[in-house]
Amino acid sequence: MGDTAVPMPDHAVTHPHGRFNGTTVFLLHGAFGAKEYWRAQVQALVQAGCRLVAWDAPGYGLSPLPAGFGIDLCARALARLLEKEGGQRNVVLGHSMGGFIAQRAWVHARPRIHGYVLSATSAAFGKPDGDFQREFVRQRVAPLDAGRTLPEHAPGMLRRMMAEGAGGSAVDLLISTVSLMREETFRAAVAAIATYEGRDILPTLDVPVLCIAGALDATAPAAVMEKMTAKIAGADFVALEGLGHFGWAEAPGRFNAELLSFLGRRGFLG
Repeated sequence: MGDTAVPMPDHAVTHPHGRFNGTTVFLLHGAFGAKEYWRAQVQALVQAGCRLVAWDAPGYGLSPLPAGFGIDLCARALARLLEKEGGQRNVVLGHSMGGFIAQRAWVHARPRIHGYVLSATSAAFGKPDGDFQREFVRQRVAPLDAGRTLPEHAPGMLRRMMAEGAGGSAVDLLISTVSLMREETFRAAVAAIATYEGRDILPTLDVPVLCIAGALDATAPAAVMEKMTAKIAGADFVALEGLGHFGWAEAPGRFNAELLSFLGRRGFLG
């Protein structure tokens, strides 16, 4: 890419246990997370013969928060990663903010992206001064402004985004991973989400796309994701009943079944 201002993101590559099916899946965490929380998806995809590349977005994990952090900077970093680690067939799975980054990367790396899985995301956040948007930001940063730490704030915040009673090892992993985030990265991610607009990208997507939502998700509502899907030619839409914003953690088996079904239908597991 030749863009020295954009850092190469930290990432982990996992190879299949058996025969490689030719597909590399790139896993992009949301605003609240890191590459470690994809454990159940890595296991399922590796068993299906996929190669996995899970990243820490710029400013996450051990990497410093870059100047000018935003969705486009992360999308350009993803383009560099696709160039370095991409293979014969590349599928980008982006959750929440990771879905924003995945879509924006189409502008920078279109020839290297052969499929998408967009989880609990949208094509735009809306007007930054809208009631929903202001409340979204307030709920996430006000406790920090009041002096709470992320380990104190994150568990309750995340559970409010899930279905009532959600639990299990994947949920525990999600909460522990987010609790380790740096506050500066958390705040920068919330600010970046609030300014994203990418609706013009949807009609240009000409690769297989799965949009997967939680039926109970109030952050990225299923109805919004269904409308988003309708703007992408030939895209598939699935709403997971009884689940919230983190369907892949709340019910990993159900999420993975839909993921593998899509990859199989669209020729990525052959």
